[in-house]
Amino acid sequence: MQFRTLDEIHAFCRDLPQGDAQAATAAAARQASLTKPPGSLGRLEELAAWIARWQGKAVPRIARAAVTVFAGNHGVVARGVSAFPQAVTAQMVQNFATGGAAINQLAQFAGADLRVVPIDLDRPTADFTLGPAMSADEFLAAVNIGCAAVKPDDDLLAVGEMGIGNTTAASALCAALLGGGASAWAGRGTGVDDEGLARKRAAVDAALARHTALSDPLQIGAALGGRELAAIGGAVLAARHYRIPTLLDGFVASAAVLPFTSLDRKVVDHCRAAHVSAEAGHRRLLSELNLRPLLDLDMRLGEASGAALAIPLLRAALACHAGMATFSEAGVSDANE
Repeated sequence: MQFRTLDEIHAFCRDLPQGDAQAATAAAARQASLTKPPGSLGRLEELAAWIARWQGKAVPRIARAAVTVFAGNHGVVARGVSAFPQAVTAQMVQNFATGGAAINQLAQFAGADLRVVPIDLDRPTADFTLGPAMSADEFLAAVNIGCAAVKPDDDLLAVGEMGIGNTTAASALCAALLGGGASAWAGRGTGVDDEGLARKRAAVDAALARHTALSDPLQIGAALGGRELAAIGGAVLAARHYRIPTLLDGFVASAAVLPFTSLDRKVVDHCRAAHVSAEAGHRRLLSELNLRPLLDLDMRLGEASGAALAIPLLRAALACHAGMATFSEAGVSDANE
């Protein structure tokens, strides 16, 4: 799946592929017949029906889970917005390659295929306080990189990112598309001190002032975002095309879908928020997206760590859904007898 123009993305978001309502209904009916009080497994029951809807199976399974981490660099780092130098992005990508990062351990534990996609790390986006971070063509190219990273036979996708400076880009997108200014969205990210936080918020406010004339959400995504954020958006759109249930990681991954949900909020119907991070603004952002997090563990690492950690939770939901006996199979009287 590839988009040739931004207009094609607009058209896709106006005519979104839908899930299988019949499969979801059948899954819910199965839940009602299992040997437990109705609704007693709480959100595990809803998760089973959600996966059924997007896999198109009344009894779905997770055989091919993918954790995909997109990496990019940001010109706004020159404004002193991060506690770490830009070189850390490439260094962490190498750490992923040699298996030394948290995401390597979590993806392995979750039984998921880890894919790391670095995007032009030697060519950071432009400093968005001075001009657009990306041209429309650069944004489109990054979206298509995200699309290409999704395999049609994946049955679950988890998306995340690595990129020094990307919480600044995420904050700028939130402020531009949801309002509130830098103070409402920009937090400490990798752990900047008070002076660093002030520089970060000043950079976001400067970017908002410079790009105030933009109205198309995709143009805003190009002007204020990053290559890894655009790629996450592309992966989410491709997952929708292939009807693959998707887990969003933290603040940056959630902000990455904003240019697309600004076209239609239903863009993320096939997504769930894996967790709410400790980064300032994430809880509010999830509320804006109408996504209720599965986990709340004060994590703020990024690199799809929270999304990978939620995969075993989904596996548990499906284990109960597929493996439990029904009342009739077990010879147990239900509430109607």
